[in-house]
Amino acid sequence: MKILFTGGGTGGHTFPLIATIREIRNLYSKKDLEFFYIGPKDEFSSILLSQEDVHVRTIAAGKIRRYFSFQNFIDILFKIPWSFLQSFYYLVRIDPQLVFSKGGSGSLPVTLCAGIFRIPVFLHESDIVPGLSNRITSRWAKKIYISFPRTEYFDLSKTTLVGNPIRLEIMNGSKEKAKELFNLTLEKPVFLFLGGSQGAEFINDFVLMILNNFLQDFEIIHVCGMLNLKGVETEARAVINKDLEKYYHLYSFLDEEKLKHAYKAVDFVMSRAGAGGIFEVAAMGLPSILVPLPSAAANHQAKNAYSYAETGAAIVMEQDNLTLNFFLEKIKYIFVRPQALEKMKEEALRFSKPMAAKTIARNILEYLSID
Repeated sequence: MKILFTGGGTGGHTFPLIATIREIRNLYSKKDLEFFYIGPKDEFSSILLSQEDVHVRTIAAGKIRRYFSFQNFIDILFKIPWSFLQSFYYLVRIDPQLVFSKGGSGSLPVTLCAGIFRIPVFLHESDIVPGLSNRITSRWAKKIYISFPRTEYFDLSKTTLVGNPIRLEIMNGSKEKAKELFNLTLEKPVFLFLGGSQGAEFINDFVLMILNNFLQDFEIIHVCGMLNLKGVETEARAVINKDLEKYYHLYSFLDEEKLKHAYKAVDFVMSRAGAGGIFEVAAMGLPSILVPLPSAAANHQAKNAYSYAETGAAIVMEQDNLTLNFFLEKIKYIFVRPQALEKMKEEALRFSKPMAAKTIARNILEYLSID
């Protein structure tokens, strides 16, 4: 039996696929089941998926932008047709029994070919506003899994609310191990700043702007993105007060091992509003501040953020309105009211759906009649 996975190639697509693959393996331990992945070339995703014993095949990553760009002509005339031919070839060679798609522009050629070959397609949508690829694929998908209750566009008769799949391993960290790994003092509440797998330039700049003020009352773990480390490190070294250096811990990226321990040690999180980050933070019962990416397609991050914040688990701060004084006052206000902080933790856990990957895995195996 062969199951084929596809997705856009970012951490937001890759980590849920990994979570689902692990759960399928937990439920079905025989060796006669193979996993394949077809998607855009991305070294980060390829390495992670290969570590899960997934056979990776890459295709051209064309996309249709919703604004004028000469790159659209190249993608529409060359990359997209080529990606379709590549997908056609790989599906003939692999001959999977089922395709599971996380969406993204790199997934559409694969799901289109699956539709032509009558291969059943299961679809997962992380965001409240589905991307174009998932909207198109939903027309022939056998099953659609959604993360948020009010997800737009889809035929409700085909949808199942499961949440966003997370790797359960990230829930098994240790505060003591985190103290050792990150050289934490734990003399103050620990604040985690996350920018997603690619980092977030605005969040990086904001941390540098508030650094000395914030370190008076908090300890920071700052994840700045792999391409941003050198610049952020140089700027931080230039502005930070020497007596506060021990409270600032800068990293380009946290692998799974480090992330699970970090989650156990921190008291509060500030991040973008991608669904992956929201559901991980919720599963850990961590209060959060969400700063939606203004340029996100169809404003989906803002809609994710406000939907989650309605539960009381998080606060949304729009990027254009985020100032030093407003942020510091809001955080201090929360931390002097332990009952408010505890309420945010409770609501985060109530919202969380840590069994999403297991639910999807079980459905896939049941559909394929594997036991």
